[in-house]
Amino acid sequence: MIRKFKIDELETVMKIWLETNIAAHDFIGEDHWQGNYELVKKMLPDATIFVYEEENVILGFIGLTENYIAGIFIDANSQSKGIGKTLLDYIKKSYSELSLQVYKKNFSAVRFYLREGFVVLNEQTDENTGETELVMNWTK
Repeated sequence: MIRKFKIDELETVMKIWLETNIAAHDFIGEDHWQGNYELVKKMLPDATIFVYEEENVILGFIGLTENYIAGIFIDANSQSKGIGKTLLDYIKKSYSELSLQVYKKNFSAVRFYLREGFVVLNEQTDENTGETELVMNWTK
């Protein structure tokens, strides 16, 4: 089931955020993600967040600021089971256009977004990590 995030779920969502980022971005040191943990934790409640849960357990979430997807994060044990696609499809029903940035070296995420109809608009360098990001867009 997909539903809006509740503030008392912040610790659960942040645990998924941290573990997913460390696993998906082995080309960026863990200290980067750990160093940004508190900042993201403060910003998260201001974003639009939908969680995916089964049997009252949150397995993943998607975070947006307006029509910008800040990220889709799925618990490690629940990845590759269609949860990310389900969350994205849910969001696509409410928006006519979506944008995001994804690290070029995050090959599985790049493939996922391309498969889901996103197109690469350009490349840029993330000032915080020095890594190349792809700026992607989807239009209904």
